Amino acid sequence: MKPRPSRHPHGPQLADPRPPRFEDLHALDGERKRVLETGYLRLIFGGGLFLVAFLAISLRLLEVGVWDGGGERESAQTPSRDLAVARADILDRNGVLLATSLATASLYADPQQIGDPADTAAKLAEILPELSTAELTAKLSAHSRFVWIKRDLTPRQQYAVNRLGIPGLAFQSEERRVYPQSSLTAHVVGFTDVDNRGLAGIEQSFDDVLKSGQPVQLSLDLRVQHILHDELQRAIDDFSAIGGAGMVMDVNTGEILAMVSLPDFDPVDAGTATPDQRFNRATLGVYEMGSTFKVFNTAAALDSGVIGINDSVDASHPLRVAGFTISDFHPENRPLTVSEVIMYSSNIGSALIAQRIGTERQRKFMDSIGMLRRASIEIPEAGAPMYPADWRPINTMTIAYGHGIAVSALHLASGIAAMVNGGIMRPATLIHRTPDQVSDGQRVIKAETSAEIRQLLRLVVERGTGKKADVPGYLVGGKTGTADKLGSHGYVANARMASFVGVFPINAPRYVVLAMVDDPKPNASSYGYATGGWVAAPAVGRIVQRMAPLLGIPPQDQNETPSATALLVSARGTE
Repeated sequence: MKPRPSRHPHGPQLADPRPPRFEDLHALDGERKRVLETGYLRLIFGGGLFLVAFLAISLRLLEVGVWDGGGERESAQTPSRDLAVARADILDRNGVLLATSLATASLYADPQQIGDPADTAAKLAEILPELSTAELTAKLSAHSRFVWIKRDLTPRQQYAVNRLGIPGLAFQSEERRVYPQSSLTAHVVGFTDVDNRGLAGIEQSFDDVLKSGQPVQLSLDLRVQHILHDELQRAIDDFSAIGGAGMVMDVNTGEILAMVSLPDFDPVDAGTATPDQRFNRATLGVYEMGSTFKVFNTAAALDSGVIGINDSVDASHPLRVAGFTISDFHPENRPLTVSEVIMYSSNIGSALIAQRIGTERQRKFMDSIGMLRRASIEIPEAGAPMYPADWRPINTMTIAYGHGIAVSALHLASGIAAMVNGGIMRPATLIHRTPDQVSDGQRVIKAETSAEIRQLLRLVVERGTGKKADVPGYLVGGKTGTADKLGSHGYVANARMASFVGVFPINAPRYVVLAMVDDPKPNASSYGYATGGWVAAPAVGRIVQRMAPLLGIPPQDQNETPSATALLVSARGTE
């Protein structure tokens, strides 16, 4: 039966609009048949391509995830220089930068690609004049495929080498450690080697922390560090000394706000520094501290109750013990109260007080305040004390005035802090502490004893050997120390360590300020003296005067503060 004619304007239409089955295509003819065949074949071809791509991706994922998983994990363990974490910064307590890392370029060469080694060496030597043309020629003529030319080029040097356009020269991206404060904090911060491995100071102690990208904030206050450095250098210059050390410590937290050792060095060029420059006199060097140790001897006696602050000892004549003679630098030749022993810095009086303490009790006390062990501090340069293995009665007497035992400046500052802060021994630290991070410490003397020690230290500055440390408005207390220096064959004639350890404000202590000057010589204004009272005490006074306003400590009216001279009860010493 014929289909009914369509009235559609574009031609005849099929009565059944459903698409034909493949087996019915033979019934179609002409153009319509060819179109359907082409579309069907394209559909099959496209589906095949999609299946192949899907299978290829699946196989690759399986290869990466299962078959080659071990190889991929192994390569992931090898750090990429592009993804490496930069060595972190070292900061002071106020966020001032002390050490940081800068991206640099290091120049290397493939000698096999260098056409004219001599000509290339000559051109490189013009850009890098510190390099020898002969050595460069030898390097560029080597049979290897890699030689270092120079590490850590400046951007200007890198640009100049690039302009040469010489095949075989290339750059490696690296880091260079820089120290914006130069030598000012060298002994604390330390330095690294060419591969940025810490070799000294905080750089060494916190090497893993810094390499992980975590910054380290120190307790140092760069402003106080500047002041301490300036005044210590001034004392060294004024008295033609060979070096010195000093520090400022918070007596209530153990934080070190400043630490200086002179001479110092530039940590960027640590390799060119002399051993004496790199030596940390503040923590690594151990010295006999002289009369500053009388503070500890007196504290031990007062705290144990073997003597009272107004009791007397007979210092009217030198002591002769075991073939040794103990005498005073400026003898009073009369009985002295404990207050006067400290004020006049009497060796005889201190030795007699030590006899009352006894050898075993003195040794235990020195141990309790850390004088018999290496000081705890966050840098590797920490010296171990020297003291007699066989602590005999003669040692007890000489240690009472600081001879026969050698400790570091850090030991001395930490011990004095405990004597004045109420009697609590806390570990010294170079790391900034928040109030909740401060150690509870350990009680070593009673609070009442600490109050008496503060009075005695003020007396030294008001009336005694430390007058030159006095600063109007700031109530400084402290103790002088002058000790002969030990050599390889005993004490060296006319060679001494002059020191002063100060505390301020002494009525409510905040800071210990220590200055030590190594081998000072008398000058025209010191009347032939180069003792702690003439050399180090004035330096501490100047440091206090400059730093106190910066730290927000207002001056006080000294007329409203009871004078420490009220402690003097002997007829010849009272006012």
